[in-house]
Amino acid sequence: MTGAVGSGRRIFARMTFLTVFRLLAIAALSPTLVNPAAGATKRQVVLELYTSQGCSTCPSADGLIGRLADRADLLALTLPITYWDMLGWKDTLASEANTHRQKSYAATMGRGGVYTPQIIVDGIADVVGSREGQLDAAINARRADIHEIPVALSVSSDAVHIEIGASPEKTADDATVWMFHVLGHASVRIGAGENKGRRVDYRNVVRDIRAVAIWRGSPLSLDVPRGDQGLPAYDSIAVLVQEGGYGRIIGARLIGPFDTRQR
Repeated sequence: MTGAVGSGRRIFARMTFLTVFRLLAIAALSPTLVNPAAGATKRQVVLELYTSQGCSTCPSADGLIGRLADRADLLALTLPITYWDMLGWKDTLASEANTHRQKSYAATMGRGGVYTPQIIVDGIADVVGSREGQLDAAINARRADIHEIPVALSVSSDAVHIEIGASPEKTADDATVWMFHVLGHASVRIGAGENKGRRVDYRNVVRDIRAVAIWRGSPLSLDVPRGDQGLPAYDSIAVLVQEGGYGRIIGARLIGPFDTRQR
C-alpha cells in the first residue's frame, strides 16, 4: 500500500505540474489572462480633438491625431467646431453638435472658455492639441487609472446593437451612452482664411452625436437606428459611456469602417 500511495502521489504531482504548465502557456498567449502590469489589454483611452479649418495652429494637431489614430491603445476622434467660421472660411466638416460638446466640457471642467486646438483626454483632462509631450503624459496618467465598463457593438443595415456590461464598482453618477457617427478619413483643401491654400487630412471625424441611453450600473442592451438619409457621410460608429454627460469616460468602442450604401 505504501508503494501504491507513493506512486499515486508522484502521478498527482506530475499531473499538477503539467496542468500549471498548460495554464501558464495559455496565459502567455491570451492577453485577457496576462497580469495588467505585464501589458494586459485594456480599453482604449479616448482622445477628442476640437479643431477648425479656420485656425492657423490646428493643422499640426490634426496631423498628430492622424498619427495617434493608428495606435491600438487609443480611440482618437476629430471634432471640428463652428465658432471660427467668422475668420473668413466656413469649416466644411464642422457641426454645432461638436461645438456644443466642447462648450459643455468647458462648463463641466470650470474653464473660462473654449479654444482650438484642444484635446480632451478620456473626459477628464485637456491639453493644447499640438503639445505632444503634455498629451503623452495625460494619456499615461489615464492608462494608470483607467476604468472600463465592457462595451460590445454590432451593426446591421438599419440598426446598431449595443451591449454594455455591469459595473465592477460604484460609479459617482449615472452615465450617458453617446453614439457618434464617424468618418474615418477626410481631406480638405482650404480656400480662404488663415489656412488658405493648405490641404489638411483628417482621421475619425465626428459627423453626428446623439445621446441614446442612460446606464445605471446594470447590464444594458439596446438597438439604436443607424440614422436617417440626411446624415453626413460616415463609415464607422463610436459609442462612449460617460459619467454624467461630460465627465469621466468609463467605456468606449469603435466599430467600422463598414459599407453605408444600404442605409
